[in-house]
Amino acid sequence: MTQLRVGIIGLGAVGERLLNKFLEHNETTVAAICEPNADRAQVFKERLPDVHFYSDYQEILEDENIDLVYIAVPPKFHHQIALDVIAAGKHILCEKPLANSYQEAAEMAEAAKKATVVHAMNFPTPYSAAYSVLKDKLQSKAVGNIKRVELQMYFQEWPRFWQKNPWIAGREQGGFVREVSPHFVQLMIDLLGDVTNIHSHIQYPEDPQACENSIVAHAELSDGTPILINGLSGIGQKEHLAFKVYGDQGVLSLVNWGQLQEETAEGVSPINLESKDSLMGLIDEVVKAVNGQEAHLVTFDRGLEVQFVLEQLLGNPIIE
Repeated sequence: MTQLRVGIIGLGAVGERLLNKFLEHNETTVAAICEPNADRAQVFKERLPDVHFYSDYQEILEDENIDLVYIAVPPKFHHQIALDVIAAGKHILCEKPLANSYQEAAEMAEAAKKATVVHAMNFPTPYSAAYSVLKDKLQSKAVGNIKRVELQMYFQEWPRFWQKNPWIAGREQGGFVREVSPHFVQLMIDLLGDVTNIHSHIQYPEDPQACENSIVAHAELSDGTPILINGLSGIGQKEHLAFKVYGDQGVLSLVNWGQLQEETAEGVSPINLESKDSLMGLIDEVVKAVNGQEAHLVTFDRGLEVQFVLEQLLGNPIIE
């Protein structure tokens, strides 16, 4: 079995999570890591003595033995790093959102397409058991005719306790709209089609550097079905995320990433799901793609579609 040799750029909370999955997977080998924070890099050096550590990501790109590069740095750094990875002829897995603007995302998608490298994004939900069941039920019209789609994002605090850092709390590239909503926008597009006619009201605290604390947005699917996006941070309840599809025969809800439930006039019924590691499923598909096999990936093209919606939710101009 040929091992896929992986280089990782960035070891924040999310980067560490996928690092662990690459280490567990029997077809991938973590060969190199770039982490400019010397203290954090030292922690992993002690744990991973056989991995090469760098402070400059260009050293990973110069390593001919690296097959795939995983970009896990904050969004504003994705664009240049991704273009360099693609120019080096290496396959690429990128964190979401794809970039920090629509124009940057478009350049990345075009470059990846021209280079014919495998390009994918870390959207794990499509590889979850909940996704498979949700897709089947929507295709079989289990809820009848869809009347509305709704996304709820409620946070006791932002950033959450496990990911506190300056950039994710900042307006330039952080906030829960950038960090959380792309997962569900991707889900909407994948399961229900294009998201159009977006109107967003977003609120910020007095601190001009701080990220948003509220969003209420309206949009539509291509057939005119309304979409409501409602998000709020700094409230007196536990974090609650819900993707809901309302139909005239029932309601399907994906709650807190992995809980799927069905509701009718008779009440709410949780749907039992098989145990499935979505991140391992993502890596499975990346390995297939690199080996020339048919694979299910969220590519940069879909990432660009998500970016288009995201920028409008944030009230940013779309510059093509």
